[in-house]
Amino acid sequence: MTNENSKSTITIDNYLDNHYIHRSNWLRAAVLGANDGIISISSLAIGIAAASTSREPIILATVAGLVAGALSMAAGEYVSVSSQTDTEKADIEREKVELREMPVEELHILAQIYEKRGLKKETAMQVAIELTKIDALAAHIRDELGINEISQANPIQAALASGASFSIGGVLPLLVVLFAPVKGMEYWLYGSTILFLIILGAMSAKTGGSSISKAIIRITIWGTIAMGLSAWVGYLFGVKI
Repeated sequence: MTNENSKSTITIDNYLDNHYIHRSNWLRAAVLGANDGIISISSLAIGIAAASTSREPIILATVAGLVAGALSMAAGEYVSVSSQTDTEKADIEREKVELREMPVEELHILAQIYEKRGLKKETAMQVAIELTKIDALAAHIRDELGINEISQANPIQAALASGASFSIGGVLPLLVVLFAPVKGMEYWLYGSTILFLIILGAMSAKTGGSSISKAIIRITIWGTIAMGLSAWVGYLFGVKI
C-alpha cells in the first residue's frame, strides 16, 4: 500500500530532477566561458612570457585580456542567444497566424508528426485532436517547432553565466602570472592550466552526468594545442620585452 502511494506522488518535476538536460543551457554557457577564460588567458600569458624577461608586461597583457574577454564573452553570448530568442518568437507568431487561418491543415500536420513518431494513424489523429482542444498553440510550439522550457534560450542568464565563468577561469592563470617565477613562467602556466582544465572537465561532466574521462581528454587536448601555438608565436618573434 505504501509503495503504491509513493508511486502515485511522483510528478514530472520530480522525474526531471533525476535527469540533467534541464541544466544544458546554463551549463553550456558556464563551461564555455570558464574553458575560454582559462585557455585564452593562459595562451596570451604564455605567448608574452615566451618573449619577455620581466613580469610587468605579462601582468598587463593578462589583466587586459581578462577584462576584454569577460565583456566580450558576455556581450557575444547575449547577442547570439537574443537572436535565437527572436527567431523563436517569430516562429511562434507565425504559428499563431497559421492556426487562426488554417486550423484543419495544422491539425493534420500535428497528427502526421505523432504518426512519424510511431503512433497509428487513428491514434495520432486522436492525440492531435485532444491536445488541440487543450492548447493548440502549446502543442504546435512543442511538437512542430521543437521549442520547450528546457531548450528555450535565456539571454540574460547565458550572458551572466558566460561572463562570470570567463572571469573565474581567467583569474586562475592570472594568479600563476603573479606568483610564479618569471624564468620559465610559460612552463608553470602550461602545467597549472592543464590541471585547471582537468578539474573543469571533471566538474562539468559530473554536473552534466556525462563521461568524466572523455571530458578531461577533450578539454586538455585542445587546451594543449592552443597554448602550444601561443608559445610558438612568442618564441618565433623572439622580441624580449
